[in-house]
Amino acid sequence: MTARLLDGKALAAQVRDGLRAEVAALADAGARPGLAVILAGDDPASAVYVRHKEKAAAEIGVLSRVIRLPNDVDAATVRAHVDALNADAAIHGILIQLPLPASVGDPRPLLERVHPDKDVDGFHPVNMGRLALGEPALVACTPAGCMRLLASAEVPIAGRHAVVVGRSNIVGKPMALLLLGANATVTICHSRTPDLAAEVRRADIVVVAVGRARLVKGDWLKPGATVIDVGMNRGDDGKLCGDVDFASAQAVAGAITPVPGGVGPMTIACLLDNVCRAARRALGKDQP
Repeated sequence: MTARLLDGKALAAQVRDGLRAEVAALADAGARPGLAVILAGDDPASAVYVRHKEKAAAEIGVLSRVIRLPNDVDAATVRAHVDALNADAAIHGILIQLPLPASVGDPRPLLERVHPDKDVDGFHPVNMGRLALGEPALVACTPAGCMRLLASAEVPIAGRHAVVVGRSNIVGKPMALLLLGANATVTICHSRTPDLAAEVRRADIVVVAVGRARLVKGDWLKPGATVIDVGMNRGDDGKLCGDVDFASAQAVAGAITPVPGGVGPMTIACLLDNVCRAARRALGKDQP
């Protein structure tokens, strides 16, 4: 068996094509979608991610603004920028690029200061609460992208057993809630889970988001399982790799996302979708 590849790059291009027309229609209605990114410090990976977001936004006509702050910025300065963006009617989505410099301290108060209706990262407690209650919400972009990959590939979810490896607020927890909302039976695994391989082997759908290169091996998988690899690591050979050992997993799985080219492009596509949703809501045309 050789697993079929779930091509996030191709699907993300389709999503952006659909959003391009929506952005134009919203602009004609007086609400051109606007995204503001606060980039603090000199983290190289963050700078790369922000450039990708800027480029993707520009390609579909979304107004993009990046606020670049120094490595020694304090929390009060970041807070002032968040407050100004909350009040700016031209900005529908606010994203605070993580990680923030150590000089800022705990980032949670700043993330929670973003207005929930502009929280296009889906990190605000209000949006997490809405998701948990099954209400309309701005959902974290990576889990939303994973769900769109599953839907595009017509992977059955209802009644299936899904295992999510990782319990972060950014991926693991919202991913589990989305799968539960789609009527899967969901198990969340983490660093304290005994016999992780046995848990994964029971799954029809496996989502791995722990940041450990090639953690999940092919012999951990149920034959035919669908594998969503959220990881992005640099392996011992210097090459990019996921949290799943792709070579061995591809021989067992029914479908699998590659790294790179799987989940990553969908994260940015879903970010832009959230910006458009926020703009629609500003026009009174949509729920959060």
